[in-house]
Amino acid sequence: MRFFKQLLPVVFSLTATALVAESALVSQAANVSPRPVLRPEVSNVTSVSVSNLGFERWLNGFRSRARAQGISEQTLNAAFSGIQYNTNVISRDRNQSEFTKALWEYLDSAVSNTRIDNGRAAYRKYQQTLAAIERKYDVEAEVVVAIWGLESAYGTYRGNTDVIEALATLAYDGRRGNFFEEQLTASLKILQAGDVSPRNMTGSWAGAMGHTQFIPTSYLAYAVDFSGDGKRDIWSNDPTDALASTAAYLSRFGWKKGQPWGVEVRLPGSFNYGLAGHGTAKTPRQWAALGVRGMDGQPVPNHGRASILLPAGSQGPAFMIFKNFNVIERYNAADSYVIAVGHLSDRIKGKPDFIASWPRGDRTLRLSERKELQQRLSAAGYSTGGVDGLIGPNTIDAIRNYQKSAGLVPDGYASVELLKTLR
Repeated sequence: MRFFKQLLPVVFSLTATALVAESALVSQAANVSPRPVLRPEVSNVTSVSVSNLGFERWLNGFRSRARAQGISEQTLNAAFSGIQYNTNVISRDRNQSEFTKALWEYLDSAVSNTRIDNGRAAYRKYQQTLAAIERKYDVEAEVVVAIWGLESAYGTYRGNTDVIEALATLAYDGRRGNFFEEQLTASLKILQAGDVSPRNMTGSWAGAMGHTQFIPTSYLAYAVDFSGDGKRDIWSNDPTDALASTAAYLSRFGWKKGQPWGVEVRLPGSFNYGLAGHGTAKTPRQWAALGVRGMDGQPVPNHGRASILLPAGSQGPAFMIFKNFNVIERYNAADSYVIAVGHLSDRIKGKPDFIASWPRGDRTLRLSERKELQQRLSAAGYSTGGVDGLIGPNTIDAIRNYQKSAGLVPDGYASVELLKTLR
């Protein structure tokens, strides 16, 4: 479960893996080792040996800090028995590839026919449990199932890395050390509460756990024992507690049952693209007065204030997004993830695919290309406020201003064609 924007690269890894092979993920999961397989070269062995010595010293110091937070010696001994500095975890952390897949390619996998069919099958299998969860938390079962489907392919791939070992390695390593030490301490509190045994606390290499990928601090704050067995067990083959915990999380952040995450809309030819984006919110009636209508040509029903989102610029589908979009965003701050969860839940319910087509001849810009885009815009007199490869508000404004001057549709979308035009 990814709750903070700065963690998107970390925890996205397991969700991305869960999208790779749909229902064939069991065999893939069996090939993921919780320990590094070291080659016999002297340099590697020496490096690991030195790391382990430093790691052991760090663990001794951490034990004192953990005891000060109420962790017992018994819990510490059980948790750290047999763990070692995990070079595979560090390798994964150091070599996170840039995610450059276009949204429509991501949705092809995230909301594939197989994933929809598997989601409907999972819904039927756990229908009574999901109905009870929905009654308790007022969150539609299909939304919970959709998150389950994206996070672990409906429990097929939950990750089998030892979470204690992974978090201890990442905390010792120092990069984002404070965050991972906080997660390690939280995981020890989970063990001390008796919800799971140390070696059964497994998950992704970054410490996200269970069917719907909770990080330890979020588990402590939001996980629930819905099965009534005295444990908040999100790791077992029975997904009950994990699904209920996900619903509890969404409910806590204001989910509105009966309201959509968003609806596909048509924009008028005269649409002011400066109004698009999360920063501008209007009622559906106000949007209708500006010519924004549902795909049926009618004004969108009033589900509260909404923004217009154009994830592929003027050449792709447009969405009117409501409060529930922002609630899913608390689970994962990436627009692509929120759209995938929302659309998958709609498809599981039996709703149709999007009507407008995606610009499939396009692709996302690579990091080097995004930086080049910013450099060229600034050189042309449209300042992006710096060159960092991040397409934020300043860059979007610069793109819009350039597009207006060049007679292009001012949608603020950073595309390959725009970069070619600047070149």
